[in-house]
Amino acid sequence: MEAEIVQLAASGASALLGLMVNEAWSQVKPRFARLFGQGREEDVAEELEETRTELVEAREDGESATRGAQAEWERRLRRALRDPEAVTQLRAILKEFTPETPEQAPGSVHNEISGNATVHGKVVQAHTIHDLSL
Repeated sequence: MEAEIVQLAASGASALLGLMVNEAWSQVKPRFARLFGQGREEDVAEELEETRTELVEAREDGESATRGAQAEWERRLRRALRDPEAVTQLRAILKEFTPETPEQAPGSVHNEISGNATVHGKVVQAHTIHDLSL
């Protein structure tokens, strides 16, 4: 179970940072504040907003501030996720606000080449190819 929590915290922190610079931020911020808040929702909302401001400013300057912020919020998520209710809340947020991964998307195709495979020539990957010569 611990490995699952660590993975969920990493996914949650990554999604959190992505949502901070997304148009959905105003909708998702109160939910993350509740998840972390435990009676301190306003303080957490301010901390989230500070991190968002840092990310936006760094992005405008062409810098990346995500590594430190990712680590900080991931640590906080791991602590919060000790509570099963927080796990449920985070999963609901992720389900609602993050896009499906390719493995989950209906009609998706995942190709992987492993080992010492070498491809020569042209490779075409398409959803549907129709023969127009008919």
